Amino acid sequence: MQINTLKLKIGRKSGKIIGRGGKKGTYSGRGVKGQKARSGAKVNPLFEGGRSTLLDHMKKKRGFISAKPKAIVVDLAKVEDKFGDGDTVNKESMARLGIIRKTQTFSRIKVLGKGKGKSGIKKKLIISGEISISASAKNLVEKAGGKVEK
Repeated sequence: MQINTLKLKIGRKSGKIIGRGGKKGTYSGRGVKGQKARSGAKVNPLFEGGRSTLLDHMKKKRGFISAKPKAIVVDLAKVEDKFGDGDTVNKESMARLGIIRKTQTFSRIKVLGKGKGKSGIKKKLIISGEISISASAKNLVEKAGGKVEK
């Protein structure tokens, strides 16, 4: 006799069937008493019987984190050193000349008139509208004969 030659005998189920839970009888596999033994019991899977959950034990980070990331700050003097007279300053050209990284072209960029740039610039630069610029840097660019696009 082999397993593949055996035939299943299909017939009526034997044993007592009880209305309140089928074959299992008395407690119907729910155990004895307790919240989950009652009808309509739904317990939150994160509920740990009243003790503090794992999330409650985690360290809390203080303060506020803005969804809007900070702008990458670039000094006007650095821009003047890298660009020629009459050049247009935009994100792609800044990345090409190594002022910012290629991955930073997706971030906001702001040109500030700080450092040695405060004394003034000599090149006529055209600042693209995609780059933010401070009021002091804007004045220095316009004083040199350049322009800031909107």
